[in-house]
Amino acid sequence: MKQQANLIRAGQVIEHDGRRWTILKQQIITPGKGGAFIQVEMRDLKTGNKTNERWRTADTVERLMTEDKEFTYSYTDGDNLVLMDPETFEQVMIPTAILGEGVAFLQDNMVVNVKLVEGDPVGMDLPPHVTLEIIEADPVVKGQTASSSYKPAKLSNGVKTMVPPFIEAGERIVVRTEDASYVERAKS
Repeated sequence: MKQQANLIRAGQVIEHDGRRWTILKQQIITPGKGGAFIQVEMRDLKTGNKTNERWRTADTVERLMTEDKEFTYSYTDGDNLVLMDPETFEQVMIPTAILGEGVAFLQDNMVVNVKLVEGDPVGMDLPPHVTLEIIEADPVVKGQTASSSYKPAKLSNGVKTMVPPFIEAGERIVVRTEDASYVERAKS
């Protein structure tokens, strides 16, 4: 389906130069002189290579329609994620590169949303929040105000994040999967 370049958004899949690309970032730039254009960072679905492309806002691009399907994460096998279709119980292998840094947030039996183009996986979305345990947290520095100060902490999956001063090692917290930021203490 053809669409104007200025309507490209992150997460969409397009066909360009005979290859499929997933959009990572887009920015419309309006220079002081001349027409506006869109700067797009995209990744080749086959090779995983990233590139930047520019189009005038009036140009058209071929957008591929994606189908969303839910799978259950089973385990990681080398460079592949093994997912199970909850309806047919078939196992599907998807390259870890599709998920990128979000792989650290995968948990056993987690339901994930996979974007498919003609049956091929092109993207994957995790749930917006996960609950993890703090394994390391810096001590509170006396005199810090609780309103604006955060301290570094290490989560059970190895990811580092910033948490409020009252959070200690051993506590479970809710973390945003998009940017590994603290949301709240986990409710028991």
